[in-house]
Amino acid sequence: MATSQVLWLNTSPSLQRFDQPLLRFLSQNITTSQWEYHQTQDEPCCFNTALTLLHDYLQNCDNPVHLAGHGTGGLLGLLYARQYPKSIQSLSLLSVGVHPAVDWQAHYYVHRQLLSCSRDAILTQMVTHLFGQQKQFAAVKLRRLLKQDLDHSLSPHTLFRRVSIPSGNVAVPLMVCGGEDDIVIDPNHLHGWRDHFKLHDRLWVCPDGGYFFHCFEPEAVGRQLLEFWDSVSISSNPCLMEAS
Repeated sequence: MATSQVLWLNTSPSLQRFDQPLLRFLSQNITTSQWEYHQTQDEPCCFNTALTLLHDYLQNCDNPVHLAGHGTGGLLGLLYARQYPKSIQSLSLLSVGVHPAVDWQAHYYVHRQLLSCSRDAILTQMVTHLFGQQKQFAAVKLRRLLKQDLDHSLSPHTLFRRVSIPSGNVAVPLMVCGGEDDIVIDPNHLHGWRDHFKLHDRLWVCPDGGYFFHCFEPEAVGRQLLEFWDSVSISSNPCLMEAS
């Protein structure tokens, strides 16, 4: 089969819409495909099944791809890159901090344990934290999407257990992106990656963006990713390096 140059990972059907502006921009400049994993309520929350299915898919690709994902999708990419570095060209992580298991759901469960509030009340707070102040209709719609994500997405966390995953250990070229105003993955969590960077790894912080910064600044994010992928392609091709 003909391979994609970029493969975007999505593990949340309900939040998938927030990836679309960036994917539309990227698809105008580079061949881009999306790989989706749908977690059912009857399945245990385990990354092993998703990793196996992703590996099966990538084994059918002709060449290594640039792997990218936001939040838990990025975490899945990180776990995959650690196991199968020869199957991919690079890894791009969006809203994945140096403690890679931390995501909006982990943030939510901490609030559930600390505050004596209902699930809907905490989710209403999460809407403000993730998207800023919203009109009532928009806030209700966003709260519904977050509730669906809790119930139907792949996540290492539950109300009774939060998982920690080690930092670093990425053999392939790595780019880490995040939002300056993100309260879930704040800039300190992003800059912590520098202790694990290799020579040509990159960090970029969007100056005006929260947890879903890639949805609201797709062109700025897309340009940074394209520049990174170009640099990876050049460095992996000695003939191109000599020509430059």
